Amino acid sequence: MAGGGIGSIGVNKGRAENYNGKLTLYVIIACIVAAVGGSLFGYDIGISGGVTSMDEFLRRFFYSVYLKKQHVHEDNYCKYNNQVLAAFTSSLYMAGLVASLVASPITRNYGRRASIICGGISFFIGAVLNAAAVNLGMLLSGRIMLGVGIGFGNQAVPLYLSEMAPAHLRGCLNMMFQLATTLGIFTANMINYGTSKLHPWGWRLSLGLAAAPAFVMTVGGMLLPETPNSLIEQGNKTKGRHVLERIRGTENVDAEFEDMVDASELARSVKHPFRNILKRRNRPQLIMAILMPTFQILTGINIILFYAPVLFQSMGFKRAASLYSSALTGAVLASSTLLSMATVDRWGRRVLLITGGIQMIICQVIVAIILGLKFGSDKELSRGYSIIVVVFICLFVAAFGYSWGPLGWTVPSEIFPLETRSAGQSITVTVSLFFTFAIAQSFLSLLCAMRFGIFLFFSCWIAVMTIFIYLFLPETKGVPIEEMMCLWEKHWFWKKIVSEDQQVKNTNGLNHA
Repeated sequence: MAGGGIGSIGVNKGRAENYNGKLTLYVIIACIVAAVGGSLFGYDIGISGGVTSMDEFLRRFFYSVYLKKQHVHEDNYCKYNNQVLAAFTSSLYMAGLVASLVASPITRNYGRRASIICGGISFFIGAVLNAAAVNLGMLLSGRIMLGVGIGFGNQAVPLYLSEMAPAHLRGCLNMMFQLATTLGIFTANMINYGTSKLHPWGWRLSLGLAAAPAFVMTVGGMLLPETPNSLIEQGNKTKGRHVLERIRGTENVDAEFEDMVDASELARSVKHPFRNILKRRNRPQLIMAILMPTFQILTGINIILFYAPVLFQSMGFKRAASLYSSALTGAVLASSTLLSMATVDRWGRRVLLITGGIQMIICQVIVAIILGLKFGSDKELSRGYSIIVVVFICLFVAAFGYSWGPLGWTVPSEIFPLETRSAGQSITVTVSLFFTFAIAQSFLSLLCAMRFGIFLFFSCWIAVMTIFIYLFLPETKGVPIEEMMCLWEKHWFWKKIVSEDQQVKNTNGLNHA
């Protein structure tokens, strides 16, 4: 066994250099199946905006919005401003918020697979209800079931990916969740483009096809192996080591296995992980679990992904053109996520987050200037300026796709010790869904009230979060997930927070040794 001090989470800091293993086909297949959970989230994000721009859907469920849309002289910024229509989109995320809290103890006590399966079943039921909806109550009930599915899936899948991946490839494999999300968005946009021509039932097909990834996630969850971390945490060390050997492709896994056992022993001693996560030594991770998803939503990306067709129609694009433009942004998002996957474990998290933030600020400001000068309440953008707006929106989406999109999930899922990992991920998902709900519910009203200033509003938030990352996020590239606490102990700011508890814990650990 390698030497070294006793870490704050009860693992030996020197073992990481003795980790063995490679990227195996077993890991790749397991991660692909698990990442399908991200496609559920992405599909719904992409499908909602397209469906809410279809006349048949509006005429059946939101007739007042349909009438307002027909008024060609209606204020362009306000023609879709309707709180019930916004509730169609946002109700899912409030349900997901509650579900993620329920999912935390299930994920911890029964494993990551259990939550993945629950999420798939709930999402499947929601898709069927939405496709068959005959009134607003049935439609919203379906959205709530979709939200339950997303709450469970977003809670469990990033943890599953982080725990299955080798430390040196954790960033890339964890981003498969975001890649699946972006592919789900792109697929939904393309489906909306096609179903918009199927009158009068195209919207039903758009909503019902969400059952396909839900089915794959459910069946895949039943076939997936549980993570070795979860098996050991549940007391099944023999099976945990067996799975670890299979996913690393070698029997020489002593160092990594011992770290997992040490972490699980500490995890089992923690009876109340949500109470434990509030302790001083966990303060840096808790702050990241809250601020990372908050900042991710405050980039303003959801105004593009939720309401892209609505937004483009508000700018004067015809219906087919608006759907095509939103499909283009979906394609850009998916391709830029591939760039992040290729570079995150080589360049690191901080570089991508900071450069992505700077690019997003520039794009938001330029779009705001064009809309402020060339787009009014009762006039449309010229063709030339419309193209420029789409180009800079695509550049904004690309920056989000290689930075805050995937890393907003990756960083929180990899920084928590085992004893608070499921609770930490639950907090991340809850915060993300809360702000997603808030933006989804308020955006149409904000667009009406702030007009082009909405883009300046979000650009200011991006500036704040870019500075925050520069100052307060340590680089997590290549650090084993069980030894992440070492980063906070060495960071110029966070070491002041954790040092007092750390000194006591190190003393106790050495005495115990």
